[in-house]
Amino acid sequence: MYGGAHSAENARADSASSAQGRPRTALAVDAGNSKTDVALVDTAGRVLGTARGGGFRPHADGVTAAVAGLAELVAAAGADADAPPVDHVHACLANADLPVEEERLTAEIERYGWGRTVTVVNDTFALLRAGLPDGTAPEGVAVVCGAGINCAGLTPDGRTARFPSVGRISGDWGGGDHLAGEALWWAARAADGRGEPSALAAALPAHFGLPGMPELIEALHLGAITGTRRHELVPVLFNVAAAGDAVARAIVARQAEEVVVMARTALTRLDLLSERVPVVLGGSILAARHPLLHDDVVRGLAACAPWAEPVVVTAPPVLGAALLALDALGAETEAHATLRTRWA
Repeated sequence: MYGGAHSAENARADSASSAQGRPRTALAVDAGNSKTDVALVDTAGRVLGTARGGGFRPHADGVTAAVAGLAELVAAAGADADAPPVDHVHACLANADLPVEEERLTAEIERYGWGRTVTVVNDTFALLRAGLPDGTAPEGVAVVCGAGINCAGLTPDGRTARFPSVGRISGDWGGGDHLAGEALWWAARAADGRGEPSALAAALPAHFGLPGMPELIEALHLGAITGTRRHELVPVLFNVAAAGDAVARAIVARQAEEVVVMARTALTRLDLLSERVPVVLGGSILAARHPLLHDDVVRGLAACAPWAEPVVVTAPPVLGAALLALDALGAETEAHATLRTRWA
């Protein structure tokens, strides 16, 4: 199985067909920090309906409220599909980082009765599945770097490697939110003389049409620029780094180092460091393939895990959730291939 404490053995056991021979159906959910995608799919590989909504934050909003927020999306995804009975729900959820969180989210989703069986896993497993070949035993590691950063690995015998990934208290470094904060920190110190000079001190406020860091600091502190817009600074950071700024380049290099460290650690824990396996890279930052970051990651992996094969996934993560749903229902490999064409 592709990770998580709640698998779909019941769904797999009677996977051949319903009594009427219809293709079986599943709800695939990929809920990230910034957006949520829901897809209704069937074992023929067809996408019967989709819906998109905002981010999924049960740690901040509470499990009950967070899952309630999925209800409208589930209804919208099934609105054009004549409401076929759903056999399985496969939910790949951000912030489902600890086993107890998976258990609570599973129980809350089961309460809605959206499907006969429910599997909840961390959303990193959706990225991993999207980057692995179909019809083979799952083996590999995935690193997602979007708003946050996380890593997961899996072997054919079901062993997993995971990290809590709940912030600084669990040793995390990186992701879009973190990079924006680092860029602001170094820019502020460059502007007031506490740090080394950096073009970030002019580029970050200029992005918001402001003359300098004092004005940007004030705008962020007093809410004239909302904290949700901080993610806009990540492309600015990469542009400044690409232009040769030493401070910005050091931040990008540090992010690459963290991606490599996470992948290497997961490979080591799974005894895969000497195996030819994929290291799947995804999330908005890694999928963008910024040359400095991407090249540093590839070089770093080649140095510490020479057998690893970097694979960048640019398809939306809901593809991975849908492939996992088809796996749980025992769909044929051809159905997986058909499904991939939907998000090619």
